[in-house]
Amino acid sequence: MPPHYNVLFLCTGNSARSIMAEAIMNRRGFPNFTAYSAGSHPTGRVHPQALRQLEIAKLPTDRARSKGWEEFAEPGAPELHFVFTVCDNAAKEVCPVWPGQPMTAHWGVPDPATVLPVSAAFEPRQARNPEEN
Repeated sequence: MPPHYNVLFLCTGNSARSIMAEAIMNRRGFPNFTAYSAGSHPTGRVHPQALRQLEIAKLPTDRARSKGWEEFAEPGAPELHFVFTVCDNAAKEVCPVWPGQPMTAHWGVPDPATVLPVSAAFEPRQARNPEEN
């Protein structure tokens, strides 16, 4: 049986990048990975355009919610194997002590919610066919 890993994606607001990373990893990494997301200062709501992009990609949105990272440092939380910060602000913050000492890394991704106009930042891009010029 292949190993199973729990992954946590962290951002400041847990409203777009980390939510989308969680959904993508849960789809692409299944059954070997289970992904979660959280924020150091969660906004309390998922950005509507992030939900729209997940729907366009046919990824589930029913469990998407903005939550604080302390949920994953409490007793009974899933044992984490990997913790990735996806925004520079969260990478600079002092994170909780994660039970089990997971591997941590920073993967900086620009925040689509701060780009103006917001709708343009979330617009799906056409996939380029490498056989075309």
